[in-house]
Amino acid sequence: MTRKNIIWHELIGLKAKIIRASHPELVGIEGYVLDETRNTLTIGGEKVWVVPKDVVEIEFDLGDEKIRIHGSDLIGRPEMRLKKRWRK
Repeated sequence: MTRKNIIWHELIGLKAKIIRASHPELVGIEGYVLDETRNTLTIGGEKVWVVPKDVVEIEFDLGDEKIRIHGSDLIGRPEMRLKKRWRK
């Protein structure tokens, strides 16, 4: 999984951290992605947060690699994102 193809992969179960957000209280939220809807990610850590995708920059930890991606690139239902064409 790379930065270019993460939008086609399953995000549930990945470790995520909010790096930047338009709302300051969202910055620093860290945990595992528990659920994903069209416009939100549910992240569970110390507690469970529902984070809107379009206002955050997220860092996913893939073990040996960390990938940062803007949440607006992830907008859409997971199954519909597979059908979208993205510039590579």
